[in-house]
Formats: sequence, structure tokens, C-alpha cells
Amino acid sequence: MKLGLLVVLITAVYAAQFPSYRAAGSIQIGGTGGWDYLTADATNRRLYVSHSGQVEVVDIESGKPVGQIPGMTGVHGIAIANELHAGFISDGRANEVVEFSLADLAVKKKIKAGTNPDGIVYDSISKRVFAFNGRSQDATVIDAVNGTEGGTVKLDGKPEFPVSDGAGSVFVNIEDKSELLKINSKTLAVEAKWPLAPCESPSGLAMDKSNRRLFSVCDNKLMAVTDADSGKVVATPAIGEGPDAAAYDSETHLAFSSNGKSGTMTVIHADGRDKYSVVATVETGKGARTMTLDAKTHKIYLSTASFESGPGKRPAILPNTFRLLVLAPTF
Repeated sequence: MKLGLLVVLITAVYAAQFPSYRAAGSIQIGGTGGWDYLTADATNRRLYVSHSGQVEVVDIESGKPVGQIPGMTGVHGIAIANELHAGFISDGRANEVVEFSLADLAVKKKIKAGTNPDGIVYDSISKRVFAFNGRSQDATVIDAVNGTEGGTVKLDGKPEFPVSDGAGSVFVNIEDKSELLKINSKTLAVEAKWPLAPCESPSGLAMDKSNRRLFSVCDNKLMAVTDADSGKVVATPAIGEGPDAAAYDSETHLAFSSNGKSGTMTVIHADGRDKYSVVATVETGKGARTMTLDAKTHKIYLSTASFESGPGKRPAILPNTFRLLVLAPTF
């Protein structure tokens, strides 16, 4: 057998050991305007989807929109605090964090934040919400029990997406410095600043909490895998162009990158200690740059729409084409 054919056969057998992903339909939402992050609440079986000045709420089981949280000007992210029966939305243009009820979606409070709150995360250890402000380069800390502002963390750089490890630390990518910061969620001290080289302009972030590994997706088509304790970059598997979100599935040991410019989703498997391999590249369509994972079904949901065609300026979003693309594992 020729060496080239042998390599192809070995690669095919290796990839077949792990689930790939396929298109499994879409959820039509419609309306106008852009979008940013979306969040899956696997416990209550809901998707919370940013859509211009409101949040679209979708029932995961039926795949149907069931409500909206309107009245905002520029939604970026949604954080869920199930133990407190509350959710928190970063309204970037209003410089506010909006607290709402998970039971009836009613807005409970609007809390002043820094300038342009973007990525947002709930930390269950401290029972605090961290809203990361892109323009003021800091984080607004909110007491999630009382819905009150509880401090500011200075960052010295433009923050992107954060994650909490559930053990007292919050991590956030710093886009313009190509760094990863570690914040103590109780003292609010920045405990570490780690360079992500060769990663450039990191955006989306996910975490393998059991093995203490962080996954930053980078503008130069790399995923930087970082040791959450030492800060060392241990692997840099290749991804697509224009990534904006990352996810990690603790059951399948798969990491994901949604690549808006290339119109793909990269699927990466953790093969062993600090060994990662690309096992699939799934077509999604250009513009599908943000995503979320439903931990129960292992399905991936990506926000997307149709765009006007033609050269020149950035293509406009066609009205009433906003939708969620659903990708399902092949196992």
C-alpha cells in the first residue's frame, strides 16, 4: 500500500472515532437588526438570543420562539443565574446591565455599567455578575442577589468574552493586548496577566473546567489552549477565519470555534494531555460568527441571516431573515 493512501485511511479512521456535526434545520425569528452573543440555558431548556435592542427567547425542545425581552438599544450578551431565578443582559449602547426574571421574562432592574458593556458572565461562587466594558476597559461587578453595583475592575485593555471556572476565578480575553486575565471573583484582584502568543486579537473563550484548560479563538485563525493555572499556552490548533465564539463540551471532549468570515465551524477533539486535533470543519455560511452549546443534546446553535449580494461596502442584512442555524452531532 502506498504511503499517501495509508495516511488518508488512518486519518479517516481517526476522524470517525469522534462525532462530527451536520445541519439539522433552523429556527426562524425574523425582524431586523444585527446580533451578538446567544446563551443556552440547558436547565430550563431555553435559548436567549441577542437581536439588536432586544433578546429573543426560544424554547429548545420545540424550537419555537416563546417570548422577547425588549426595550434596550444594543444587546451584546446574556448571563443566566438559575439559582437566583434571574438573568442579566449587557446593553452596550445604554451602558447598562438589565436584570430580568427567568420565570416571566419581566425586566426587574437596570444597573449602571461602564462604557459599552459587552461580554458578561455569572460567577456562582461569589454570586456576582461581571460585565466587561469594551470602551472604558474595565469590568462592572454586580451583586446578583440584590441587583446592585458592587465594584469596578480596571483591566488596561479591551476585554472580550469571559468565563467563570466555578471555583473563584473569572477569566477574560483582552483583545488589543492578546492577553488572558485571571480575576479573583471575591477580592476582585487581577491575579494574572498571561500573553497568548502566537494568538492575535482573541475574542471568544470557553473552558474545560475538569482539566483546567481555556480555549481562546484568535483572529489569525488559531485557537490558543491555555493552562488555567500556569497561564502557559499548550496548543494552538488551526481554526477558520473571523472567529467570535468558542464552546466546549465536557462529555464529548470537543471544542468549537464559529468562524464568521469563512462560514465554518471548527470541531477540535482533546486527544490527551495537551494534544488537540481538528476532527471536522462544518459549513455554516458567512456571518454565522456567534454560537452556543446545549449541554443536554450537544446541539450547537448559531445566529445568522441572509445578506444582500454585491461588491463594495459591508453587505446589509436582509429584513426578516434572522434565524438560528441548528447543528446536531452525528452520533
